[in-house]
Amino acid sequence: FGVSSAASFSLSHSQQQNNRRLDTMRLPMKLHEGATTDRRTFWGQAAVSIAGTLLGTGVGGGILPPAAFAASSQEDIDKQKIKKGYDRLTYLLANWEKETTLCNTGREGCDRTPLKVMEYLGYKNMDDPLFKADKTLRRLEALVPASDESQYLDALELWSEKSNEGSDMAYVSSWGEANPGGGKDRVEEFIERSKNDVIACREALGTALTILNIEH
Repeated sequence: FGVSSAASFSLSHSQQQNNRRLDTMRLPMKLHEGATTDRRTFWGQAAVSIAGTLLGTGVGGGILPPAAFAASSQEDIDKQKIKKGYDRLTYLLANWEKETTLCNTGREGCDRTPLKVMEYLGYKNMDDPLFKADKTLRRLEALVPASDESQYLDALELWSEKSNEGSDMAYVSSWGEANPGGGKDRVEEFIERSKNDVIACREALGTALTILNIEH
């Protein structure tokens, strides 16, 4: 066992020790990298889970999906329309003479006008809450309890019949003086007939609001 062999053995032994030290140093680094990867995986999965819940696709339900939001929003809009339309008809009936009389027309005195009746019933403006109210009531029918369905449909039918009739009476009244044998008295007659239709329309909406449990 010569000097050269001893030197070679000593060098080899020293190199092995150095390699062990390097491996020992790398081990915490690998553990640290693994922990980092685990944390990234954890937070990534958590983010996906939260996003899924917000969109309504997560496990266990979560917030309603966009379609449900839209349905809920439309129901609220429809309820508000019927309630506002009911309130407007209440105001019209309480202020009938004032709302169906027009002054400062360039003629002497004031004239009765039926146009406000058509307006309040939703026949003059697409932005009016009672514009196509029959379709609004139809959409809300899904909220009606089975025990009240017959009464609700009766109210819907009454609205459709009397709103059309009231608008027609108001329209005929607007031409009352121009028709043969017509005059202010004929205008007055048709306006008052349309008032009865407005009363029936308000009653129909009131019934619908009661069934839908909407305060009025």
